[in-house]
Amino acid sequence: MQTYIAHYQSPKGSSERSRGLFEFESDARAGTKANAHDARLKMLELFGASAVSWTIEKVERKQAADADKKERITDGQLALDFRPPKPERKRKHSKGYW
Repeated sequence: MQTYIAHYQSPKGSSERSRGLFEFESDARAGTKANAHDARLKMLELFGASAVSWTIEKVERKQAADADKKERITDGQLALDFRPPKPERKRKHSKGYW
């Protein structure tokens, strides 16, 4: 089974506005009706009757948890580039009409 992340939203006219995401597992491929159905059932299991009017905006595949990759992405530190500078390009002189 593949793990997916579903993003949901309550109706805009609702008194209790809510928006968020949850994880679910499904055998169906991403983007299929069966996958959306599995997401809907999991949402109703998690949130109950209040989630009947909610809509699922997007379903995406959950990425593998690579600790090093995650650390590099969320580090926030800029990397220094120690390569020598590129040589300045020579400009072509246009052959004008003057």
